[in-house]
Amino acid sequence: MSKSNASESAANSTFPEIASALRAAQRIVIVSHVRPDGDAFGSQLALALSLRQLGKDVAVWNEDGLLDKYSFIPGGELLHVPTADAAPFDLGVALDTAGQNRLGLAGELARAPKWINIDHHPTNPRYGDLVFIDPTAPATGQILFELISSEDLPMDAKIAENLFVAISTDTGSFQYPNTTARTFEIGAELVKCGVDVGRVSQLLYESYPLRRAELLRELLGTMRIEANGNVAAFSLSLAVVERLRVKAEDNEGLIDHLRAIEGVVVAVFFEELIEGKVRVSMRSKSETADVSDICQRFGGGGHKLAAGARIRGSLAEVEERVLKAISDVVNCNS
Repeated sequence: MSKSNASESAANSTFPEIASALRAAQRIVIVSHVRPDGDAFGSQLALALSLRQLGKDVAVWNEDGLLDKYSFIPGGELLHVPTADAAPFDLGVALDTAGQNRLGLAGELARAPKWINIDHHPTNPRYGDLVFIDPTAPATGQILFELISSEDLPMDAKIAENLFVAISTDTGSFQYPNTTARTFEIGAELVKCGVDVGRVSQLLYESYPLRRAELLRELLGTMRIEANGNVAAFSLSLAVVERLRVKAEDNEGLIDHLRAIEGVVVAVFFEELIEGKVRVSMRSKSETADVSDICQRFGGGGHKLAAGARIRGSLAEVEERVLKAISDVVNCNS
């Protein structure tokens, strides 16, 4: 994707404009961010399955491939790692990706003359030709439901299950403050389409490998409580990753154990990376502690209550710098 395609307009493209572009194209590539989550996968595969019913030739790319945790979702076999020898596409669609660089190899290798950018992150710089960013939506999957429904794109039980996965994972199973009345209405519509809530929820939240529990035990041993109990953090070193043979997907959701502590306003997860950087994930219980703003100071971004960054430095150095920045914000607002 060419960065020269970045839009200067703050106005969203309309759903009819986006649907028209989707219907006009034959070869379409759908991409999403590195270190993908349920919203990324669910959104990609829901749109891909819908477009395939229109007879489109659809490629679904993610640099990390399909994670084991999400191997049950319908259409998972369509998702592949990017390939350099793919012929140019008529249209590219970037989903749930706040920054173009977060597309990784999928963004670098996918060639298309026109791009659609659909996302719910407020820090999205609006790259692409047709752009729809809704920071009030709790998940990109919710935006796609509205697009599919309003534009009469195909919907069936498999598409509905992917959208349910997308919305459920990004709302903490419909628990986070970003969950709206409309989110529950959409959830009900997806159930009417054939989603088995019990089955999907068990596969998402009650089917973790043993190594994830062993990882949590290690992380809790590193736990730090700062700012008079308002900030909680733990860290993951490369040594522990190697010893436990941890996969990136094992980390998902573990930060919630910190956020669940009474009195904690901001939870932080530090993860040492091989390239001399530290991946920092933050979660906040209060909009007065805007973690997106904090992460932007370190080159990252996200939402007010959930954000992240990748910061160059050692694990110990990054911990001290970031915890000081968070404590300053929390103490100022307390």
